[in-house]
Amino acid sequence: MSFGEKILDYKDEIITDLTELIAIKSISGIHEDCKAALDWMMKKAISFGLSASSINNVAGHAQLGEGGKLCGVLTHLDVVSEGNNWDSLPFELSIGDNGYMYGRGVADDKGAALITLYCLRALKENGVVGKNTLRAIFGTSEERGMEDMDEYFKYEPIPDLSFTPDSAYGICKGEKGILQLELYADTHDGTTLTQLHSGKTTNAVPDTAYALLDCTENEDHQLARLADAKEGSFEFYYTIDGMMVLSRGKASHAAKPEEGLNAATALIDLLTSNFSLPTMGKLPAFISHYIGTDTDGVMLGIKMRDKESGPLTVNVGTVHIDSGYATCTIDIRYPVTADGEEILETIRRHAEREDIHVKVLTHQKPLYLDENSDIIRILSESYETVMGEKPSVYTSGGGTYARKLGGKGVAFGPVFEGEVSNIHNANECLNVDLFFKHAQICLESMYNLYTKG
Repeated sequence: MSFGEKILDYKDEIITDLTELIAIKSISGIHEDCKAALDWMMKKAISFGLSASSINNVAGHAQLGEGGKLCGVLTHLDVVSEGNNWDSLPFELSIGDNGYMYGRGVADDKGAALITLYCLRALKENGVVGKNTLRAIFGTSEERGMEDMDEYFKYEPIPDLSFTPDSAYGICKGEKGILQLELYADTHDGTTLTQLHSGKTTNAVPDTAYALLDCTENEDHQLARLADAKEGSFEFYYTIDGMMVLSRGKASHAAKPEEGLNAATALIDLLTSNFSLPTMGKLPAFISHYIGTDTDGVMLGIKMRDKESGPLTVNVGTVHIDSGYATCTIDIRYPVTADGEEILETIRRHAEREDIHVKVLTHQKPLYLDENSDIIRILSESYETVMGEKPSVYTSGGGTYARKLGGKGVAFGPVFEGEVSNIHNANECLNVDLFFKHAQICLESMYNLYTKG
């Protein structure tokens, strides 16, 4: 029997507490709601007899033990907005007949966050004596640039050994660079296109978009016919402000934009195929000419890949155009061996040529660890103890707290290969049995860090 199995003693309590935690609508960027989730976690830690500390209401930790190496497990309590097309209420935990639990945050990352706290409880209540200090660290702005960890590590040391269960199994030894940009024009100068709105977050593929057009009846009919030949789903409505075109796509994480269907770029592609670019305005023209509906950066001249981490990806996350403004955000995940500054300079040159401004929202450099590092060895042994086989070691386009750890930590779980999770999409979910299998791996890993690390 592995020590990790002791987490199963708390199954019912974990589900009850997860129901409460999911109900806190801690959408990233809404400070008070994210603070409420952090406060909930700190109070729960104290109720378990653990020491707990909050740093400026943006991050905090629960701790067990003192001395030795500082070992940490990092998770986040903020979530992306709920989006559309849910089959259940996104901020109410529900468990289906198929054995999956649903709710915004169950997979990314509230489920894993709660498990780390219960792992500390299990170690304490089973009388485990450690030789190291073990912390469960919680943040509240992972989905928006990870400034929470920048603030936290101003006051607290970076752990000597750490992992973040905010990805997939096996062990993620490398994460692509993440470059998030805002592109904008001084004003909207389109004539036919009067409005276009899509997306709430940069790091997700938008599943809906709409545009308002000032065009002739003949142009209306021509556009509707053209829509039948385009990828995507389009609806047409007549309003007092002009014709409205509604575009429906499929959401996905920006790390894998090819798995979704971008409603914004599909709509812009439709409009620019039917109307001249000047009537659409500078920003839609730029998106059409330099991004299109591709997700590989080929039209921007930044298409690339490496053997360590795979291809570069591009996602248009938000577009907002009205009479006085035109802005969009894009999310670029680039290979671990690439130079992010060169990619940025290429985009700036194209944008300057088209009178478009570029603002860097966040730039997170790539992460890449040696497979023989101590943390990978410890996590691999823990996984094998529970699962009976060694974990795979891989690289990812996702961005986690691991890149804030100075090469001392990696992403590890909680989603298993082949498991449906719908992260950043409607119906976010995890298989309940696999969730508790992850809990066993997490406890085994934290036990090893605490006693052996």
